[in-house]
Amino acid sequence: MGRILPFKKPSAGERHKGNTLCRHGHHKWVLDQSQAFDVKQGRLVNRYRCSRCGATRNRAE
Repeated sequence: MGRILPFKKPSAGERHKGNTLCRHGHHKWVLDQSQAFDVKQGRLVNRYRCSRCGATRNRAE
C-alpha cells in the first residue's frame, strides 16, 4: 500500500502564520550577523533583518 496523504485545505491561520504582525508594521528585528557593521560618515551603521518575513533596515547608532 502507498502512503495516504491528507488533502485538507489549510486554514487561514495556518496560511498567514507569523505574517500578519509584519504586515501591520510589528517586525521582529534581529541584528544581521553576516554584515556586523559598516562605518559611514563617522557613525556606526548596523543592519537589522526581520526574523519572520526577512525585511531589512539600516540604523545609524
